[in-house]
Amino acid sequence: MLRRSFLTGAAAALAAPAFAQPAAARVLRYVPQTDLTVLDPVFTTAYITRHHALMIYDQLYGLDAQLRPQPQMVEGHETEGDGLTWRFRLREGLKFHDGEPVRGRDCIASIRRWAQRDGLGQVLLARVAEMTAPDDRSFTIRLNQRFGPMLETLAKIGPSALFVMPERIAATDANTQIKEVIGSGPFRFVAAERVVGARVVYERNADYVPREGTPSWAAGPKRVFFDRVEWTVMPDPGTAAAALQNGEVDWWENPPNDLAPMLKRSRDVVLKRGSPLGTIGTGIFNTLHPPFDKPAVRRAILRAMSQQDFMTAAAGADPSLWNARAGVFTPGTPLATEAGIEAIAGPRDLERSKRELREAGYQGEAVVLLAPSDQQALMAIAEVQNDLFRRLGMNVDYRVSDWGTLVQRRASKESPEKGGWSMFHTTWNGLDGINPGVMTYLRANGERAWFGWPSVPRLDELRTAWFDAADFAAQQAIAAQIQQVVFEEAPYLPTGQYFANTAYRRTITEPVSEVFAFWGVRRV
Repeated sequence: MLRRSFLTGAAAALAAPAFAQPAAARVLRYVPQTDLTVLDPVFTTAYITRHHALMIYDQLYGLDAQLRPQPQMVEGHETEGDGLTWRFRLREGLKFHDGEPVRGRDCIASIRRWAQRDGLGQVLLARVAEMTAPDDRSFTIRLNQRFGPMLETLAKIGPSALFVMPERIAATDANTQIKEVIGSGPFRFVAAERVVGARVVYERNADYVPREGTPSWAAGPKRVFFDRVEWTVMPDPGTAAAALQNGEVDWWENPPNDLAPMLKRSRDVVLKRGSPLGTIGTGIFNTLHPPFDKPAVRRAILRAMSQQDFMTAAAGADPSLWNARAGVFTPGTPLATEAGIEAIAGPRDLERSKRELREAGYQGEAVVLLAPSDQQALMAIAEVQNDLFRRLGMNVDYRVSDWGTLVQRRASKESPEKGGWSMFHTTWNGLDGINPGVMTYLRANGERAWFGWPSVPRLDELRTAWFDAADFAAQQAIAAQIQQVVFEEAPYLPTGQYFANTAYRRTITEPVSEVFAFWGVRRV
C-alpha cells in the first residue's frame, strides 16, 4: 500500500552523492518517529512523549536489561511491617533544572499525579494508606495491603512511565497538561527553539550528577557526551533515508522495513533491530458510543480480522518479520498463552462475520476511523482496517491526519458525530505487553481506563487477582483466563507482533537498547 509509494524516490536519494557538511561534533541529530505534540508524560502514553520525558526527567528506579528495577534517584530502600511500610532515601546532588533540590515531597506529588492515570499506578494507589516526606531526602509509602511489585511500579518505563517533577508542577490536575517542562534529568528542554512540526532541541544539563554503576537500559549512570540533541521531524522516509546516508543526521528512530535492504547497502549506516520483543499492534475501540459500545459488535470485528493482513501491511511480506498468532501477552514471554487462540487464528469467513455484525445490532452507524499520515506502519494498518470495515458493509468515515492531531483527538469522549472518534490503531513495545501490571491497554475499568474506556468488570477483576496470585503458576492460569475474556469481550483488537529496525551512522556508538535514550551515545 503506502509503503511502496516512496521506494523509487528513496532509492534515488540513497544513490545520490553526499554534499552535506559534517554534523558538529558536539551535536547529535536525530529523526524521531513523529513530531512531539504533547509534552506531558502523564497526559499521554505516546512513545514520542516518553522519549522526550526520559531526557528531561529522572526516575526513582530504572529498569535494567534483565527487567530488574535498580535504584536510580534513590540510594535504596528498606521495608518493615511485612512489606506494608517502604522507606526510600534520595541520593545526594539531585537538583531540578530551575536550581531547586529534589525533595521527598516532590516524589510523593509525582507518584500521586502519575498514579491517577496509569493502570499500575491505580492499583498501587488503592493500597496506599499514606505517603509522607519526613525530611527533604526521604519519603515513606505506608500500605494497607501488601503490594509485591512496588519497585517494578516505581521503575515503570512503558508509557505512562513514572517521572519525578517539582511538587508545584506535579500538583497540576492529572487531566490537565502541565505548562512547564522542568525535570532533574540529564537534558534540558529548549522551549525557545521548538518549532511545531519540524524541530525539538535539548541541551546537556551540566548540573546533572550521574549515579555510579554500569549503564543498562534505563538503569545506571546517564552520562551525556553531546552538548545538544536536535530532533528533526521528517515524515517522508525517502528524505530521512537520504539525510542519514549523507550524514545530515546521525540516527533515525524507525525506518520502514521496505527500506532495510537499501540501508544495509550503505557502508556508513548500521541497521539494528529496535527490540528483541518486537512491536505489539492494538486496534482501539471507543466503547462509549455506538457501534462499539456493544461487545457483540466488537467481537464480530475480532472474528473477521486477519493478523497476517495487518502485519504484512506494517512490516512487509517476509514472515520472519512478524507473528500472526499473537495473543494478549507478548509472544515469547512467560505469560504468553494459546488459550482461545483460534478466535484470532482460525479460518476467516466474511459472510459469517457480516451476519454476526447484523445480529449484534449494527445499524449502519458511522464509524470514524482515525489514521496517522506520518506514521508509516500505523497508516498501513489503518488502511487494512478501513478495507475490512468496508468489506463488512460498515459506514466508514475515514479521517487521516498527522499523529499529533490524532493523539489530541483520541482524548475526546464526545460522540463521533460531535468531533469524537470510533477507532484508531497504535503499537506498543513488546516490553509493555509482558504482564497485566504494565499493559495500559488491558485496563477495563470504564472512565478510569485508557482511551476507548472499556468497562469489562470480569477483566478488571482478573487483573487485580493477578497481583494477588500466590505464585507464578497461579499468575499463568490467570493470564490464560484474561486472554479468553479479551477474545470474548474484545475491548481492543490484538493485531499481531512485528519487528522493526532503528538505523544510525557508524560515526556514533550503539544507542541504548530497548529505550530510545540519548545518554551513553558518543561520536567516534
